[in-house]
This record gives sequence, C-alpha cells and structure tokens, in this order.
Amino acid sequence: MIDDLIADATRRMDKSIEATHEHFNTLRTGRASAALLDRITVDYYGTQTPLKQLASINVPEPRSLTVQPFDPSSIKAIEKAIMESDLGLTPSNDGKMVRLPVPQLTEERRKDLVRVARQMAEEGRVAVRNVRRDGMDHLKQDEKKHEISEDERKRLEHEVQKLTDDTIREIDELAQAKEKEILGK
Repeated sequence: MIDDLIADATRRMDKSIEATHEHFNTLRTGRASAALLDRITVDYYGTQTPLKQLASINVPEPRSLTVQPFDPSSIKAIEKAIMESDLGLTPSNDGKMVRLPVPQLTEERRKDLVRVARQMAEEGRVAVRNVRRDGMDHLKQDEKKHEISEDERKRLEHEVQKLTDDTIREIDELAQAKEKEILGK
C-alpha cells in the first residue's frame, strides 16, 4: 500500500516532466518544427479542434512549415487561429495549403520566449509540488488511522521529498536547455 503511494507519486511526477517537455516543444526556437503548432486549436464549425486533427503539418525546409487541411473550406479558420496564436507567425495560403515562413528570432522575441519557457517550467514545478503535497497528506492520514508509525511516516516523507527534489532538478535542467536553445547558445 505504501509502495503504491511512492509509485503513484513517481508516475505523476514523471507525467509532469513529460507535460513540461511537450510544452517546451511548442516554443519557437528559430527552426521550423511541426510541434510548434501543437497548442493551436481552430474554431471548426463551432468546436475548438486541435489543428493537427484538421490538417497534415509538414516541414519542407528548416525555415518553413506547410499546413494542408483535410477540408479545404477550413483554410480561413486555420489561418485565423495561427494569426491569433502567440507564435508570431504570418500565414499565407494558396487556396489549398497554408504556408508559414519561420522568421529569424529577434533578440526581444528570444527574451520573451525565455520568459514563457520559465513560466512553463514553473507550472511543471507547481504540478510536482502538488503531487508532493498530496503524498504528504496521504501519509499523515495513514498515520492518524494507525496504518503506519510516526517513524515510518517521517521516512516516507523524506523519500517523497527526495523524489520531488530530483524531479524539480530534472525540470530545471530541461528549462536551462530550452533557454540555451532559444538564445542560440
């Protein structure tokens, strides 16, 4: 039962790392990547639909993306969603496909993206701390129910804290790597 608590905390913290990593992939770094468009949702017949469900996204060159809608009538909605996003990309379409040139990042835009990356990392750290809090609360409840001793609770709290510290360190490393990538270092 207690092993389940640690295993659950580990699994949930690993998911926080994965989610943070996926968020980082949606940040522009100057190179075209289909993952840039992962967060974009399109108003498709009144429903917010992820862009990748409405179109195929390709990277024909290092500095451009193409979006080929499955339904050509959705091209205007796709263009509008891309324009309203925080990516800073300007779409153009030829009636069948949306082309997205990925411009070189300015120094100011790089600094903005670093700020966004730090915010994403903080959200990941908060998620990890929430998992820790849930685990600690669960251990205290188990002690009150006399399912574990005070010594056992303290030992397990130490284990959960160590797991938290390791996970946060991993998120910080991901954030530093993303910052270097954005700043081009």
